Amino acid sequence: MNERNLASEVVAEVKKAVVGKDAVLVKVLAAILARGHILLEDIPGVGKTTLALAFAKALNLQFSRVQFTPDVMPSDITGFSIYDKTTGKMEYQPGAVMCNLFLADELNRATSRTQSALLEAMEEGQVTVDGVSRPVPQPFMVIATQNPVGASGTQKLPDSQLDRFLLRLSMGYPSEREELELLRRRQYGQAMDGVARAVDREQLEQMRQAAGKVHVSEEIMQYIIRLVNATRKHPQLLQGASPRATLAVTAVSRSVAFLRGRDYVVPEDVHTIWVDAVAHRLLLVPGAERTVNVQEIAHAALRTVSAPRIQ
Repeated sequence: MNERNLASEVVAEVKKAVVGKDAVLVKVLAAILARGHILLEDIPGVGKTTLALAFAKALNLQFSRVQFTPDVMPSDITGFSIYDKTTGKMEYQPGAVMCNLFLADELNRATSRTQSALLEAMEEGQVTVDGVSRPVPQPFMVIATQNPVGASGTQKLPDSQLDRFLLRLSMGYPSEREELELLRRRQYGQAMDGVARAVDREQLEQMRQAAGKVHVSEEIMQYIIRLVNATRKHPQLLQGASPRATLAVTAVSRSVAFLRGRDYVVPEDVHTIWVDAVAHRLLLVPGAERTVNVQEIAHAALRTVSAPRIQ
């Protein structure tokens, strides 16, 4: 079975647990293939945790979950050292982040200090405890969920942490038809009961390598740069998209093209993930939130920047 068929198998397994969110599932898988982290922002109860669990099972990944609250400590995430009387030495006790897929549930309910404990693992692929750096298992990815800003007990994630997420996605409410299907499935068991392993870790790495080889032409690279520059020049933005955003859009566009069965990127691949990859990295000037939001500005860039014609 080739890599694209394997990707289809993964999505098919996850769809057994997540009803009616096919576009979101493809974007999550694209981010995973691009070796990125995902932020799911939505109200409670729409299936964010179920989505993460289903991907962990379908991809055969070691899974760990932390329900973030104000009393979660950084050492709960990174691990800590404890004195071992039998050896007379300090022994490292792994934290929750020492896994393949780490689910940070309701991340924006934790303190800033605890949120920042994730940054090293997300960016550098390691944790440092008592001056000793230890690599996290590979593959490694973070799927974080957060309630909408302003919900009870939440606080805004730091800009530096938001910039580490490849995509910010929202699942939204299901349609009536989808919610009926959800009820029908739950009559015969739990959401995860039917999800089976679709690939092993070696096959996941093969899919990642295949996605990374998708060709990005000079015209597409210039197009992405023009889109990014449009955000940097927008009068209602205090902070436009960073160079990390440019790299993120390019990487995940490759994955989208791969999932669509092509070995080259076209503008439609960029359009599919542009807002999800860029909007959370934008910062409005004070007072602008009364008239516009970052998603609208990201959409405006797609309308104003001309796309190249790829034959």
